[in-house]
Amino acid sequence: MQFNSFKEFYPYYLAEHSNQVCRALHYIGSTLVLLIILLAIVLAQPWWLLLVPVAGYGFAWLGHFAFEHNRPATFKHPWYSFIADWVMYKDFWVGLCRRNSGNSTKDS
Repeated sequence: MQFNSFKEFYPYYLAEHSNQVCRALHYIGSTLVLLIILLAIVLAQPWWLLLVPVAGYGFAWLGHFAFEHNRPATFKHPWYSFIADWVMYKDFWVGLCRRNSGNSTKDS
């Protein structure tokens, strides 16, 4: 599949992440990535950064192979997938904050 823009790619990416356990594993991996980066900065120990791909891709790929039963989009669309993962992560937190604030709106 070819995509001419990220806007075309993102709905495909979300469809490839329809399993909630797979998405949760992506969120866990992304959160760990941010924590590892923070830890590396706070401790001034850059070797912690070696764990970033393990945490990020490890959890995501576990979600795809064990729960979603598909091949991660990153194999064919690495840059769009990288961006889409962080957009999906942002959307998760924005949606969670919206639900917790009592101003819940139905996502389209």
